[in-house]
Amino acid sequence: MAALAASPAFADEFSGFVENLRGPAREAGVSDDIFESVAGGLSLDPSLSGKRAGQGEFTRPLKTYVDEAASPSRAKTGRDMAQKNAAALASAARATGVPGEMIVALWGMESEFGRSRGDRDIFRTLATLAFLHPDNPVYAQEFVAGLVLLQKGFARDKLKGSWAGAMGDPQFMPSAYLKYAKSASGSAPDIWSAPDSLLSIGNFLHESGWVAGLTPLIETRAPETFDYATLKQDFSAWRAAGFQKLDGGALPREGVAMLFFPAGADGPAFLLSENFFVLKAYNFSDSYAFAGAVLAERIAGRPVLQQKWPVEAQPLSAAEREAIQRGLTSKGLYDGKIDGRFGPVTRLAIHAFQRGAGLPRADGYPSRAVLELLYAKPL
Repeated sequence: MAALAASPAFADEFSGFVENLRGPAREAGVSDDIFESVAGGLSLDPSLSGKRAGQGEFTRPLKTYVDEAASPSRAKTGRDMAQKNAAALASAARATGVPGEMIVALWGMESEFGRSRGDRDIFRTLATLAFLHPDNPVYAQEFVAGLVLLQKGFARDKLKGSWAGAMGDPQFMPSAYLKYAKSASGSAPDIWSAPDSLLSIGNFLHESGWVAGLTPLIETRAPETFDYATLKQDFSAWRAAGFQKLDGGALPREGVAMLFFPAGADGPAFLLSENFFVLKAYNFSDSYAFAGAVLAERIAGRPVLQQKWPVEAQPLSAAEREAIQRGLTSKGLYDGKIDGRFGPVTRLAIHAFQRGAGLPRADGYPSRAVLELLYAKPL
């Protein structure tokens, strides 16, 4: 890729691609002077080739990812940072209805509490990703949103970020900054500062539908009488089926929850509330949302992940995960993207397949047994 990017023909193609973004930039209120100050001399970043496919929250086993992302050491740092920023955190929690431990957890997940923000020029990054992934219009849209920030007075050297173009402590994309960033002092939001970052993270979750007082993840245990007929229903129905918190406490009175077996029915069980799916607005990965919820519990000092979590000796490969989705599609149970990423839609499709196959514990878990059964020839 590096050699190709250096070729004159390839450079011209990239420059032409960037020039085609002038129209959308004008429509967004960006002056030609601002556009040219960025587009002139912009070159493709060959180091970004293949980056999108390698995100750990989408490719690594859940337990492995959670052990690192929600580690006890990160939780301890989170508690220390919460104490250090107690006044700003309390203010952010009051203003948004999002618990302080949840705000701090995402702060830690995103930028290691402001210590790992990224130092790439977001315009080079976003233009490169838009060019390399023309199937995804988001990168071009974010490039234009970054230009809007310049139009509003941001200095270009301030707009540094990750390989994905995310900036500051909350790792906001430019459009997220424009929509969700808040200032604790009334000035322009500074997401490179702790007070504004905490408030902005809380505001993001609030505006995405956060329900105050509802924990994203509840550790539970399936009663022996549970028939696995459904994996998603109201909390009232879960209570009626004999479910409760692992510590014996009562479930929330209102709301809908999905029963989640991250390692199959023989492993731990969790009820995922509406707020779990709000976390996915921040990062559309079940692993990310799960780790964020676990980290918040650990920061708050509450017990979590108390059940034995069996680890598969031979996890499914990416190709095998895609094969499960193809098999479900062929049976009319799944019509989503074939990407090997197992979210609620895929798991509910697996549950429907398991029920149809007469399996006694239809847990929605993408196991090797499910893969083999999907492709088994009729006797």
